Amino acid sequence: MLSSYRQIFTAPGSFAFSATGFVSRLPISMTGIGIVTMLSQLRGSYGVAGAVSAVMALSAAVLGPLISRLVDRHGQRRIAVPATAVTTLSTLALLLCAHAGAPDWTLFPCAVGMGTMVSTGALVRARWAHLYREDPGKLHTAYALESVVDEIIFIVGPILSIGLATSLFPEAGVLLAGVFLALGVLLFTAQRRTEPPVHQEAQQAGGSAISSAGLRVLMLTFVATGAIFGSVEVVTVAFAQAQGHKPLASLVLAVYALGSAVAGTVFGALRPRGTAERRFQLGVGVMAVTMVPLVLAAIWGEGPLGLVAVGAALFLSGLTIAPTMITAMGLVEQLVPAAQLTEGMSWTTTGMALGVAGGSWLSGVVVDSAGAAAGYRVPLTAAFFALLVALAGGRRLRTTTAASVPEPVPAGR
Repeated sequence: MLSSYRQIFTAPGSFAFSATGFVSRLPISMTGIGIVTMLSQLRGSYGVAGAVSAVMALSAAVLGPLISRLVDRHGQRRIAVPATAVTTLSTLALLLCAHAGAPDWTLFPCAVGMGTMVSTGALVRARWAHLYREDPGKLHTAYALESVVDEIIFIVGPILSIGLATSLFPEAGVLLAGVFLALGVLLFTAQRRTEPPVHQEAQQAGGSAISSAGLRVLMLTFVATGAIFGSVEVVTVAFAQAQGHKPLASLVLAVYALGSAVAGTVFGALRPRGTAERRFQLGVGVMAVTMVPLVLAAIWGEGPLGLVAVGAALFLSGLTIAPTMITAMGLVEQLVPAAQLTEGMSWTTTGMALGVAGGSWLSGVVVDSAGAAAGYRVPLTAAFFALLVALAGGRRLRTTTAASVPEPVPAGR
């Protein structure tokens, strides 16, 4: 299995851009929870903290695809560096306003500016696609590796952010996230020889990657998938609190991510069979089915044993995540022209972010009105909605609009 992963790093510079991409992606999982932890301590209000975090997420959802489109047209370094400068300055402004006790309204413009955080995950995957576009086996393994990295990021990032903010000083988590972002992006963009060239088609394009019907199907599916993730996180914390073991919620959620990482590692070493759209539909279907044991475990579980049962059910469900996401990234690569690949991948991130926000809100409403165990019906419903979208849009997923690779021009000219 490890030989499959060793093979993808035979390309010069591949380890460097993947490793620096990891550093620059850590802030994705650190910033939102860092803002909530920081402001809840400094302002004593979860309402303000959650609102600022939500504004940043919505800003990123709107600005992310626009920034990625500019990356496709002008090159990764020329766009990622100034976008990161804006994010870093906005982060520093937020830290200063929070520390100085500035009025609450001053926090929101800073949060909007932080939404310019570049989608480094899309940039990394675009580099892998540039290296292995003609070798589907290696590209599949590379996408699997990045999905596993994503899971590691979402395990390690919140622990770092919350741990530093609660043990050192409230601003520590957000501050470290900003350092990781600035340093990571600078190191990543310094890897010039692996940067995908800018295509003439991208420089002349006036449309958006979202014009692809298949990409719209994927994005809507990702909205539902994001709702699964957002609601599972909120409900699990509420369920653990209801059982009298709230601190164990982070461990239970780590098991969820661990299941995905394990499955992604194994799936990346395999050579998938059948069409990508069928594999995607199967993955979404299994994801929906594995939500059923989670609901049952929550309904029947009481005390620590209930948390163990929920953790086991989440691990089972987690096994479906990475393989489905890996297949989805492969579909994006097929559904959009090479000249719009970065933007295409960022639309899936946007869909996921919108789903997480909506799922978090809806599950909170259900928990407040019907109890923590009932809250798990939200991810169950979202999962079956995702399956419905994937099945209904199957024909559009089979329609690959990716054009032949146009003549590239050197990035930065």
